Amino acid sequence: MKKIIIAIMLVMPLMASAQKFGHVNTQELFAQMPEVNQVKLKMDTIQGQYENQLASMNEEFQKKAQDYQAQVATMPDAVKQIREQELQEMQQRIQLFYQTAEQDIQKKQQELLTPVHEKMTKAIKAVGEREGYTYIFDSAAMVHIGSDATDVTPAIKKELGIK
Repeated sequence: MKKIIIAIMLVMPLMASAQKFGHVNTQELFAQMPEVNQVKLKMDTIQGQYENQLASMNEEFQKKAQDYQAQVATMPDAVKQIREQELQEMQQRIQLFYQTAEQDIQKKQQELLTPVHEKMTKAIKAVGEREGYTYIFDSAAMVHIGSDATDVTPAIKKELGIK
């Protein structure tokens, strides 16, 4: 039994030294992927459409509010209440539109970026398997990177076709 324990203790350092560790800066890598720029362009277009619609709605609200302010002194109470209610409903529609737009934008961005993340993950796995890495860590989350860890970012960039 003692011989087995001693043998294990002697072999463990050899096993640890046989492991190959690498690190990659996924934030840098992701930012350099050409697909990310395409997603940004699409998102700018979508966001611009929502902003135009919101600006149009706000402009209409401002006109109605100014008309109301100009005529409020001479309006009968019943008309005043109806106009105030219309303005409140418009304000609520604008707020609802804004919230819905924000959710739609986030959902679309997630939808467009998911394949890019998957492509990056596949490239990291491919490099790890091809070059025999036991672990590849994200260097952005690392506190310390030892001298025996290899930066595999260039290999992954090559895998993705990034120069």
